[in-house]
Amino acid sequence: MTFDYRHKLISPEAAAAKILSGDRVFLTGNCSTPQVFLRALLDRAPELEDVEIVQLLTFEPKDFMTPELAEHFRFNQMFIGPNMRGAVQAGLADFTPVPLSDMPRLFRLGKLPLDVSVIHVSPPDDHGFCSYGVEVGVTKTATECARLVIAEINPHVPRALGDSFIHISSIDYAIDVSYELPEILPEEPSDLQSQIARHISVLIPDGATLQLGIGGIPDAVLRQLTDHHDLGIHSELFSDGVMHMIEAGVITNARKNLHRGKVIAGMAIGTRALFRFIDDNPMFEMHPTEYVNDPFVIAQNDRMISINSAIEVDLTGQVCADSIGPKFYSGVGGQLDFVRGASHAREGKSFIALPSTARNDTLSRIVPQLKPGAGVVTPRAEVHYIVTEYGAVDLWGMTISQRVKALISIAHPDFREALTAYAREQHYLPQIYALG
Repeated sequence: MTFDYRHKLISPEAAAAKILSGDRVFLTGNCSTPQVFLRALLDRAPELEDVEIVQLLTFEPKDFMTPELAEHFRFNQMFIGPNMRGAVQAGLADFTPVPLSDMPRLFRLGKLPLDVSVIHVSPPDDHGFCSYGVEVGVTKTATECARLVIAEINPHVPRALGDSFIHISSIDYAIDVSYELPEILPEEPSDLQSQIARHISVLIPDGATLQLGIGGIPDAVLRQLTDHHDLGIHSELFSDGVMHMIEAGVITNARKNLHRGKVIAGMAIGTRALFRFIDDNPMFEMHPTEYVNDPFVIAQNDRMISINSAIEVDLTGQVCADSIGPKFYSGVGGQLDFVRGASHAREGKSFIALPSTARNDTLSRIVPQLKPGAGVVTPRAEVHYIVTEYGAVDLWGMTISQRVKALISIAHPDFREALTAYAREQHYLPQIYALG
């Protein structure tokens, strides 16, 4: 049986006309941004005022936010991508700092009520269900809470399984489209990233369940795990590296406590090969973020490993991952969700990984103090492993003087003396302490 939804079909221009001045609109993101609708909506900008667009990470279109557009739309970023970073820093767009696990509650509890949700889904199956495809995370709950639902229906959206479906009867208006989803191509890890990854990989046991954040270091870690066995995935997102490790027989999910045999995630970011790989593949289950990122759910997996990045870490262990000083750079994301979940799992470990320096070795990323205005994503009380190319140290349970010594030991050698002098000035270290 094929569900006939022709009576719901409208043009992109007619769909954009459903957005009224003063509306708050949720727009699904990452590789699933509804591009045809978005172009039609941007073309309609001169007719609208005070429209708030709520979205997470998006990749298309690039650098489209202008002062002229900001007179009509206010983009509210819940995670800042490269295409909106300049707009947020220039005040042309806004940012809501909130952990991924909490985002859906903003919609459910009416803290951020939604007038419209615009989604990008697969065609309906024989039972009338469309899959959210590569973006389920926050999108599913946002859509269930919106007054009006508009969907681009695209045969190139994979039919991802799990708690990842919307029935065609719940879609108010549909736009038939057919275009390939944008790809995020993997990059070869640098020597520095590979060096950091080696320090992490030796601490990951067989049978571990992994969460991998965005960036080159998590990808580099996967490449160091080719001799491991029966790894699993429970992560807010995954990319092509997971597919390659499944094909190599390294990721089997066979020793997970929760959803044994399954990759559990909220979104997929990668290439079209990855999107084809997850299409109707029962090894993959996509779930809403309030489930995937719930620390109490995460902690049910023994040997849970979380791997995330940072911009800088101070000598007491405070982790800044969302801003460069007062300049917002990315977002809170799921870092703290998985730090907490992995830390409470039996034999679990959480890693914050970063190069020891920035700007061609002229700045240390292990710093005396976070920059004024910098955001603390992971507090010093909850951080466990910090890793640079100079090693990995576990700060959990350490005193201030112990963690200062540990962090100085993995800072770049050019900065260790200055870090030690600062620590002495603050009485973090005994006066007799000297560099080894």
